[in-house]
Amino acid sequence: MPRALWLLIIGMIVNVTGSSFLWPLNTIYIHDHLGKSLSVAGIVLMLNSAASVIGNLYGGSLFDKIGGYKSIILGISITLAALVGLTFWHDWPTYIVFQIIIGFGTGIIFPSMYAMAGSVWKEGGRKAFNAIYVAQNLGVAVGASLGGIVAAYSFQLIFLANTVMYALFLLIAVFGYKGILVDSGKPGTIDINVPTVTNRKNLYALLILCTGYLLCWVAYVQWQTTIAAYTQEIHISLTQYSLLWSINGALIVVGQPLLNGVLKHLTASLKLQMIIGIGIFIVSFLVAGKATVFSGFLVGMIILTIGEMFIWPAVPTVAFDLAPKGREGFYQGIVNSTATGGRMVGPLMGGMIVDMYNMSALFIVLIVLFLIAIITTLLYDRRLKTKMVSGTIHGQI
Repeated sequence: MPRALWLLIIGMIVNVTGSSFLWPLNTIYIHDHLGKSLSVAGIVLMLNSAASVIGNLYGGSLFDKIGGYKSIILGISITLAALVGLTFWHDWPTYIVFQIIIGFGTGIIFPSMYAMAGSVWKEGGRKAFNAIYVAQNLGVAVGASLGGIVAAYSFQLIFLANTVMYALFLLIAVFGYKGILVDSGKPGTIDINVPTVTNRKNLYALLILCTGYLLCWVAYVQWQTTIAAYTQEIHISLTQYSLLWSINGALIVVGQPLLNGVLKHLTASLKLQMIIGIGIFIVSFLVAGKATVFSGFLVGMIILTIGEMFIWPAVPTVAFDLAPKGREGFYQGIVNSTATGGRMVGPLMGGMIVDMYNMSALFIVLIVLFLIAIITTLLYDRRLKTKMVSGTIHGQI
């Protein structure tokens, strides 16, 4: 891998490690320390996600206009300023204000990171996005684990630890990313040889694909919300539930490189890869729907993890491949905002279904969502005139 990609990987690990100190504990802090209801905590998290959606779209467009380096620096600066404020003022209602700013700032960062990863190693195809995906999950595993330890000692230190990690990320970006050369969307870089109609068809194709991507995230986030609550009802301990996510992160870090080798050997297209992943998701939720003891949920989580390794890195790769020259950031912004939108809508939808009906009804709805996602994945590139054997206009998928 190029040196520039390694710098992006290191930055992503530090970035997500810092974020993961706080996000798993947000609800606990708002409910237990600020004395607010779980509903209020849910609203705060929804506002944070909504701000992140806006940040993703803005950050993607910003990448095309001013380049990845300046976009990432801006996103880090906004986030770091909010984290410094949160370190000193973490009472109500300042907490909600800083959470919204943090969501917007971090949202700006991710599209540029993905777009830069694809640009610095174009010949690597899906490998660049797989590497960033593994880095994200390593950061989640490390940050969530350390966050629990730090919070047990002092919750106040969580905010300071998050701030320190983002300060480190800023240093990595300032000294490491300035020299990374990518094709941004600055004047003169738009490819005039690509017809506007074709560009529009590529965008439609991405939006169709992201419809299924959104539905997958709506279902996936149930493991963090409704399924989490359900495990408590059937007397599975918090320690056991936390272990599920530790296993999730560990499997991704260890398993993704192995999966890459298998997919390369099979010369699988990304379309086939995504469809297989959604099918594995369905099996995971069928197992979880029947589970009544920890071992059942453990099997479901292992299957879920395998499924996400197929899907999550594939969609940004498709987006980068579909993007016309100079629009890579915008397309990555759409992908990232779609994922964030699923995480925002999923808990509300899942909670309403369970409150109105039951968990069994929720699992039935989720299976239907996955079936729709399979259809959108099968059809997303149908209107593209130039398709290679592998499934997209550039032949990488």
